[in-house]
Amino acid sequence: MTAREYLHQAYRLDHRINSDIEELHRLREMSTSISSPSFGERVQTSRKTEAPFVQTLYKIQELEQKISAEIELFVALKEEIRTVIDTVENTDEQMVLRYRYIHNMTWEEIGDELHVDERTARRWHGIGLQHVSLPKNPIKI
Repeated sequence: MTAREYLHQAYRLDHRINSDIEELHRLREMSTSISSPSFGERVQTSRKTEAPFVQTLYKIQELEQKISAEIELFVALKEEIRTVIDTVENTDEQMVLRYRYIHNMTWEEIGDELHVDERTARRWHGIGLQHVSLPKNPIKI
């Protein structure tokens, strides 16, 4: 795993958590909606004893647990990334890496924040990646 791949994991995990949260909102909406009645003739050999929305509630609970575990992993990963970035000696390189991988800023935003052009920010980023030393047992998602 390269330094860039390692540092970029937090961005991917953040998007995965946001996607799961959106899915959770849709499931909650489904669980509170009322299904339309069926007036046609139905022949049913076995009868379900639980309400139709109960399965959705189970899915909501499972998804909430998954999101909670992902958030814990995200917090641990961010802390580890912060520690790795702090080992870079040059402050400019360190700040570019921090803004890019901890704050998920664009190159333009990083340039504005550091009062340099985008090209300089990218150059510092490339040099900073070379100075990053990965931990022995990095968190992998």
